[in-house]
Amino acid sequence: MKTKCYKLNQKIKGIFIKHGMSRIHAKISSNAIIQSELFGLPSHGLSRLKMYCERIKRKLINIKPKIKIKNISQSISHIDANNSIGFVAANIGIKKAIKNAQKTGFGLVGIKNSGHYGLSFFYAEQAVKKNLMVWCFTNAPPAIAPYGARKALFGTNPICFGFPTGNKIPFIFDMSTSMINRGIIRRAEKLGLKIPDGVALDKNGKPTNNPKKAIKGVQLPIAQFKGSGLAWMVDIVAGLLTGANHGGNVKDPFDNLTKPQNVGHLFIVIKPSIFIGKNYLSQIKKNINNVKRLPKSNKIKRILYPGEKKYMNYKKNLKNGIDIPKNILEEINKLNAFK
Repeated sequence: MKTKCYKLNQKIKGIFIKHGMSRIHAKISSNAIIQSELFGLPSHGLSRLKMYCERIKRKLINIKPKIKIKNISQSISHIDANNSIGFVAANIGIKKAIKNAQKTGFGLVGIKNSGHYGLSFFYAEQAVKKNLMVWCFTNAPPAIAPYGARKALFGTNPICFGFPTGNKIPFIFDMSTSMINRGIIRRAEKLGLKIPDGVALDKNGKPTNNPKKAIKGVQLPIAQFKGSGLAWMVDIVAGLLTGANHGGNVKDPFDNLTKPQNVGHLFIVIKPSIFIGKNYLSQIKKNINNVKRLPKSNKIKRILYPGEKKYMNYKKNLKNGIDIPKNILEEINKLNAFK
């Protein structure tokens, strides 16, 4: 079913308000979910709404958090999110990092006691639209086995980098350290679909394209030990460094309904003019053009830089509407009836 995003956004916002969230926090959360769908990443969109609401009802997400910001210096801040929904904590965090960078040229913000924050892309986009360079890190529940081990410990721990381009489409590279993100597997399980070959093993260490078996088993990292090492790095900088859970202790938002997640995030924001002045815009355009002019491999019509595909999806979905699978629509309608 195709649904226009404005009406859907209002409905999702209303669902969060019915669950006790403030209008401001509900708007931030609903925008993040709808943006995921618009950018063509439903793995982080409507299929997760029921989970967020369930955690709110069980008081594992604090709908009235007392978020504390400790300013360590003009450039560095530490945030205790007080078990806020991740969208709100991360939104406050990236805005603080941007503000710090605008003052001093550099902004570093660590966040603890947060939750799943959706796509790193959203937060990177906020910085890039202010003509700032940015890195975003967040850790996650166990999904990837450290290289040489058989048990999942690290999350799919994404790494995101953004850089302004001087046009409407920024350069934003957002990737998980696993072959596919866990949201794709969760959504496939919900819709009764298979997952691609070569992305997961079952609990016995055998390759599987069954999402239920993949969730009980392990996801495969990108590039074997290199991906495992990157996931470990993110666990350190987003978890250990910020004071959040790490080393396999981040709670799974779907399967562990006993405690808050205590996810950690880290944002690094820098003025790209620090070394070469305003010349950075002409240089990034030159850099991108050099890549786009390269000879194309078979079946490739156009070389895209990171971020272009998401914006193409956004434009198409904004015009045509968001396609909602039947069972997810049923979940939304049931949540909308909650009082």
